[in-house]
Amino acid sequence: MSQSPAPPPDPITGIAAGIVACRLCPRLVAWREQVAREKKREFRDWTYWGRPVPGFGDSGARLLVVGLAPAAHGGNRTGRVFTGDSSGDWLYAALYRSGFANQPTSTSRDDGLRLQECYVTAAVRCAPPENRPAPAEFEACRPYLAEELRLLRRVRVVIALGRVAHDAWLQASGWRDRLPPHLRPRFGHGRTARMPDGTWFVSSFHPSRRNTSTGLLTRPMWHAVFRRARKLVDS
Repeated sequence: MSQSPAPPPDPITGIAAGIVACRLCPRLVAWREQVAREKKREFRDWTYWGRPVPGFGDSGARLLVVGLAPAAHGGNRTGRVFTGDSSGDWLYAALYRSGFANQPTSTSRDDGLRLQECYVTAAVRCAPPENRPAPAEFEACRPYLAEELRLLRRVRVVIALGRVAHDAWLQASGWRDRLPPHLRPRFGHGRTARMPDGTWFVSSFHPSRRNTSTGLLTRPMWHAVFRRARKLVDS
């Protein structure tokens, strides 16, 4: 009896492998590896990932979430974007609440989390010192995001978490160059723009501890963004 041919490899998996092997930015390489060696007291028993962190989710996604970069003791520790820190707690709880995830928590790469119709990625793939990538580091990482955008062909809604992610998506997607300045979507929490190709672009404050602890971003504000995304995806 002949066997069915194996399914072709998912192109997104190939991008992930390239990201994980990347050493283009010496400052980021040195920092992520230093953090992985020194660790944080509460995670001293962990073996840190200490490498670039690829995107995560459904390759048939209709919702794309773009963040800034892995946290030093979050994604840089766990190896999965927005996993193991307070920002991830906010993000995955909201994705679960709006039907894009099978569970509301994300603690490690093997915790059973699955995303449905959603893919999560970042503008920069290595944890940067003080959460501030340099301009050249954004440029070095941009081709990875651009390639993800090319392959995630079903995406109809994009949520950018923070002004930096907002600008990174506009650049990687090509819209920053193709649109005149007065037609480029402006950043603002909850702002929604429809791009010329029909994609909906939604901006949100980043769920960083600084924004959530000061009340700049509240749970109702946050949940409203994902309710809006759910409606746009379903429409």
